[in-house]
Formats: sequence, C-alpha cells, structure tokens
Amino acid sequence: MAIGVIPAGTGNGMIKSLLDSVGQPCTAAYAMLAAIRGHKRSLDVATIWQGDTRFYSVLMLAWGLIADIDIESEQYRWMGSARMDFYGLQRILRLRRYNGCISFVPAPGFEDVGEPSSLGVESMEPLKARQHGYEGPNVELGSLSWRKLNGPFVSIWLHNVPWGAENTMAAPNAKFDDGYLDLIVMRECPKMALISLMSGLSNGHYVRSPHVLYIKVKAVILEPGSRTIDSTKEGIIDSDGEVLARGNGTYRCHLKSLMVYGKMQIVVDRGLATLFTPI
Repeated sequence: MAIGVIPAGTGNGMIKSLLDSVGQPCTAAYAMLAAIRGHKRSLDVATIWQGDTRFYSVLMLAWGLIADIDIESEQYRWMGSARMDFYGLQRILRLRRYNGCISFVPAPGFEDVGEPSSLGVESMEPLKARQHGYEGPNVELGSLSWRKLNGPFVSIWLHNVPWGAENTMAAPNAKFDDGYLDLIVMRECPKMALISLMSGLSNGHYVRSPHVLYIKVKAVILEPGSRTIDSTKEGIIDSDGEVLARGNGTYRCHLKSLMVYGKMQIVVDRGLATLFTPI
C-alpha cells in the first residue's frame, strides 16, 4: 500500500525530499497532487531493535548534538521554527561530547573507514520472531566485514533521505531505495567552525568539512555512553522525531521512553515501503 505524505509537521523532511527531487516546492498542494497522480517509488526502512523492542525508521536517527537540539529545544516551541537556531547556538557554545562506540557494515567504497571490529554480528542480538506482521530484515550479516569508530563524539546522525527538515539537507547523497543509510559522524570540531557548519545545513555543503565524516552503511551497532565532562549525565537518542531513549540527567529524563539508553542495532531493508511521488 502506497503512502502519501503531506507537509503538516514541524520538519517535513520526507515530503521535502520527495518534492525537492523533482524541483517542486514543499507545499501541501504539491504533496496532494503527487498522491492524486498516483506515481510510486520504493523507500528503504530501517529496523532499530533492542531486546524485544523494535522501532521502524524511515527518516533518521540522531545521537549527540543533533538529538539534543531537536528534543531539548521543545521547551522553546513557542518560538516556532526559530527554536532550532536559538537553542542550537546555545548548545554549540556549551558543547557536549559523548563517550561511546559505533560499529557498522560499510557500503562499497567505504571499507577503509574506521578500524576492523571483532564485535559485528557476534554481538548483535537476533530479532525475535513475531507471530504476526513484519519480522524485520532478512540480511545475512555473518560474512560481512564490520568496522568501528570510538568516541568521544559530538554527533552521530543516520539518514535515509536527503532532507531532515524543510531547511536541513542532512545527507545530500542519500537515496530513497539504495539499501543503505548515510552515516554522518562528528568527533571533534572547534566551536566557531561548528557554527559555520550548522549554517551550511540548508545546502548540504557541511559534509565537505574535514570535521565531518560522511559514509554509507548497511548495518549499525550504536553503543552510547556518558558525557565526557560528567559521567553521571548521558544523552538522548532520537528517531523520526520520537525519543527512543533518554539517559540520566537529560531533558525530561523522568519520562518513559521506548528503549533504554544502551546498545541499539540498526539494519536496513531495501525498498520495503512505497510512497506516492511527484513523477
């Protein structure tokens, strides 16, 4: 069943990606016209799981700076879209770094990124079968080569489509159905350079910076840790605008989240969903 997407949310990254791919403005009228015309295209879907809990993502997953801005800026929602820029500047001036590790299966051409990892498939918890519904991707990971990057990290961002919001081209090389996620990693970056990078999010040029690592991956194991300057405080993991996990000392950490702040596993299923597209 094909899904039609209408820009009625805060970010509207999915419909922005669809309409921008054919040079159309991101408006409700163009989005509805796309659904009426009935043209379709496939969309990759990522399965994120932790024990018995799973979440299906079509847009992105973020940990570190991007997730902190996205979720913690909710206290300034009265400011409208300006809340992101306002709180983003605050967060950069008081920049956090997080301990942790990310292991991944790189796409062809990125096999030399990071260092070899012995974790890989041996440390992945199997997806437990369900009696009904979609059970998750059927991917043979045992023969694949895993790599890893160790923190501290400023930000980790996984993206499925080019635009994260109407004014944020997070992953300029992302494709809707190539079977890969675009991984954007920032480990160290001077604050003034980071302010400049954030201002370049509207065109995607920020990925050219030497402070940014930008690759494609098939599978990921994210192991988030505490903040470097305060081991009693942790971070937030955010996917498709939903909080997956809140660590100790985070914004509204008393609220229940879908997952605990710990190891998460992500695998992409190529072309699982279908969207109405402009052409």
